[in-house]
Amino acid sequence: MADPTVATGGVGVSVGAARGGVGSHVRGGDTPLEVSKRGSAQRFQPGSPRVLVAGATGFAGALAAHLLWRHPRFELAAITGRSDVGSRLDELYPRYRVPLRVQELDLDELDGFDAAVVAYPHAAAAPTVGALLDRGTRVIDLSADFRLSELPTYEHWYGTHPRPDLLERAVYGLTELHREQIAAAAIVANPGCYPTASLLALAPLARAGLLADVVVDAKQGISGAGRTASLDTTHLSYTAENIIPYKVAAHRHTPEIEEQLSLLGADLRVQFQAHLVPLDQGEMASCYVTPTRTVSAEELSELFAAAYDDEPFVEVIDAPPGVREVRDTNFCRLFAAADAHTGKLLVFSAIDNLWKGTSSQAVQNLNLMFGLPETEGLL
Repeated sequence: MADPTVATGGVGVSVGAARGGVGSHVRGGDTPLEVSKRGSAQRFQPGSPRVLVAGATGFAGALAAHLLWRHPRFELAAITGRSDVGSRLDELYPRYRVPLRVQELDLDELDGFDAAVVAYPHAAAAPTVGALLDRGTRVIDLSADFRLSELPTYEHWYGTHPRPDLLERAVYGLTELHREQIAAAAIVANPGCYPTASLLALAPLARAGLLADVVVDAKQGISGAGRTASLDTTHLSYTAENIIPYKVAAHRHTPEIEEQLSLLGADLRVQFQAHLVPLDQGEMASCYVTPTRTVSAEELSELFAAAYDDEPFVEVIDAPPGVREVRDTNFCRLFAAADAHTGKLLVFSAIDNLWKGTSSQAVQNLNLMFGLPETEGLL
């Protein structure tokens, strides 16, 4: 992989797949003027960790590349894809303004990266994660390959695991729950978007021993289905003005939610149901909880305040949130209420499924892994 950079003063300026050396080269015949018309060159501090995004042509990978391209403390050194090889990312996703060309992943040329974001589907990700680890690269994996700690559970929901030997090296990447472990991890298993919203809503109740029964009714925009169009899920004529439950009683994020709640002291089965709604981005998890005892509105408010007052990306608010409020941000907005009539607790959690639900949370975790402020590049 070629690695061109221009170094200017105390800032590295990248106009292609970049390495911190001196010299100017714009990949694929693009002139610096052509690059500048589409977006500014990448600026990063000298000595910044070099990051690869593998799978940059999908929604999650492209957004990760965008966030790293504009990040002041990471160098986006290369992007690869399983499709669109040779295309510039700003041609595939003009709004992201990343003028790098998509390269084919060559496992023999993976040296020299400090970190990688792997945005492949489950089972396809694990071999690449292993190859990167063998070369000393720390990895954020956006797939489900390392989210579940028990191999039998993974195999029940996903099938054969390509690298079960790596499971014990992975840390679950919900930042607000596992901050210290993430900072030292070799593999961070970025959570699924639904578990991110659901667990942030339920964690304070789980820690307090208040979960007797949980129903999560979650709704997500079409981008959660990925870039590849499907006639019965993402076709406009099927999804417009429609709400569609999917993977009924069989959603793979269920064991992920249950395992993390168990680690917080709540060992129970969760009734989880996902719905596709006619939005691009956005996700709402409506959580209906039967508590183990009566909980007042005042106690509920105190629990959530204690859990999240010091969290930079979790906002506990006084009215139900909407998904527009968090679009294109790393924020989660929560509203909790106690129903005096039924005795149940209701918690509503809004995130952007592509941001906090996937790619910006990956950058939040990368910040931790390299000793940077958690909010760097995300506010």
